[in-house]
Amino acid sequence: MKTDLRKTYTSANKAAWNASASLHGSGEHWNLLLEKASKPGFNLLDEHLTATLKRLDPRGKTAVQIGCNNARELLSLASLGIRPVLGIDQSGEFLAQARQLAAAADLAPRFLEADIYDLPEDVGSYDLALITIGVLNWMPDLIGFFRILADLLTPGGALVIYETHPFLEMFDPDSKTPYEPAFSYFDRRPQPVSDAISYDGKNHGKGETGYWFIHSLGEIVSAAAVSGLQIIELKECGHSIREPEYDLYENREAQVPMTYSLVAAKGQMPRTD
Repeated sequence: MKTDLRKTYTSANKAAWNASASLHGSGEHWNLLLEKASKPGFNLLDEHLTATLKRLDPRGKTAVQIGCNNARELLSLASLGIRPVLGIDQSGEFLAQARQLAAAADLAPRFLEADIYDLPEDVGSYDLALITIGVLNWMPDLIGFFRILADLLTPGGALVIYETHPFLEMFDPDSKTPYEPAFSYFDRRPQPVSDAISYDGKNHGKGETGYWFIHSLGEIVSAAAVSGLQIIELKECGHSIREPEYDLYENREAQVPMTYSLVAAKGQMPRTD
């Protein structure tokens, strides 16, 4: 993808996230999050991600989270003995919230506001890189993204991705026929997102227009391999980590894949047993 076109998309997504940040940094939910962060052992990671990280023998390792949002997950790594060193996000408004949470948790990672495709030279390298839900689909250039991830890892370092399953992108839970495919799994056109971005399942009106990209699971795994990373583990799950409206696809006799975790290594394979 040409640099100028890629920049068009990333700039639009930055504006969309900044415009939506105020929905997340105030009110009862935010105050509760600040209170939780101030308590010892702060950890908002679910059982699946926690188990995945523990299999990598993570204690004492340094970590970077790409697309860290308000850093609630980056800060949670400390409860597993991981050193949360760097959080990268394009939204300065969300990073302002991250600094508040870090202060409440008495932690001091570096927070870097940057386009992931244009990182500064002093960004460093880390034992663990973490990506969680809602990152990959905002990325217009998947192979370029994974090459940057590989550069962020030390030799022997591990990349952990915990994301919504691409299969779920085919469905619209708000449609009149939510169980019928509404979108093509193979549609690679940028999908405009004009609604304000929130996690609570409520309609908060219009925001700045960002762009969502559908990437198949095959493309994601291939991009990791092309970047020089060794695929260690890929697990597909039937539970949801998305907004509440997607809960209707859970706990069905004919269960669709809703989430996946991928572990890849730079060079030497980390321990996974």
